[in-house]
Formats: sequence, C-alpha cells, structure tokens
Amino acid sequence: MILHPTYFGPVGWYAALLSGDNDVLISAQDVYRRQTERNRCTIITANGVQTLSVPVTMPETTRSGRCMLKEVQISDHGNWRHQHWQALQSAYGMSPFFDYFADDIRPLYEKTWKWLYDYDLATMNTVLELLQTNITPLLTDEHYDTPCTLLQNKTAEYYQTFRRRHGFIPNASILDYLFNEGTDVRALINK
Repeated sequence: MILHPTYFGPVGWYAALLSGDNDVLISAQDVYRRQTERNRCTIITANGVQTLSVPVTMPETTRSGRCMLKEVQISDHGNWRHQHWQALQSAYGMSPFFDYFADDIRPLYEKTWKWLYDYDLATMNTVLELLQTNITPLLTDEHYDTPCTLLQNKTAEYYQTFRRRHGFIPNASILDYLFNEGTDVRALINK
C-alpha cells in the first residue's frame, strides 16, 4: 500500500498504515495538493470540528500551481505553531491522555521546520513511536492518488470528549484518538 505523507493524518490513514504491517510505503514523490491532509488536520473542539492548517509557500517557479510535496516550504505566517498548540490544549486539555502525550507532541510545535514533507514525516514518526509499533514505512518514488477520506471506513467509533455535544465525528486527526483513547490503535483497527 502506498500512502502520501500527512500532517497528523486522520485516524483512517493510520488505520491503513497499521493494518498494512510492513508492506506500507510513503510516497517520497508525492504531488502537493491544496486543502488536503498534507498540511491540514481536523480536531474536535467544544464548538465542533476545527481544521488546523500549516501555512505553506510554493516555489516561485511553479506557475501551474502543481509541485512536488518536497518543494513546499512551511511559512511562519501567523504564528501558526503557537496557535495550533493552543488549539490542541483547548480541545484536548481535559482528555484522558493529553497530559501523557503532551511532552512528546509539543516539541513538534517548538521547532522551526523548513519543508512540509520533513514535518509530515516527523509527525508520522512521532505518532508511530507513541503507538509503540514496529512499523517503519519505507519511502517510494511512486505516489498515491487516493484521498485519505476514502480510508475513513477502516475505523470504528471510539470515545471522543465532545461526543455528547456533537455525536461521533469520524476520521479526525490521529491526535484525537491518542488524546482520548491512548495507544490502543490495534483494537480500533480490529473492531
């Protein structure tokens, strides 16, 4: 299975990654697509769904708007790292596992990253480490052209802090699952 890199990808993306054991490849030659999981993640807040977007800049040589993910730089516009961390604290600060994982996630918002691709891989590797998996996805020059939203049916419902208010919201960021359920993602995949 080939997956594209994501910014704290959706639960379904991680379900696909984990269910593939060591047969999962991450596309190193992925085409950057705007408004996708490559630079966005969805969290669940007291007010409902909130999308966190990493601001990016495209190479000036890209006139068609199409470029490779490896060419996309992260912009420091709008103090996004601070805003994203504050949003996570606000949304998940009272969640059962927020304090357990906060010290591992926060450094990803303290370091300055130049390339979106590198940041996406860092978020993925951090999550895989927190999940205590033995999976080490390999990079490939092939690319995966199916949106992550097609992977959402791979997951079952789980506890969400604001479920009583909003009902279950599927395929939020893996951070939603980690902060609410902990590391038992295998159980989620097997449901």
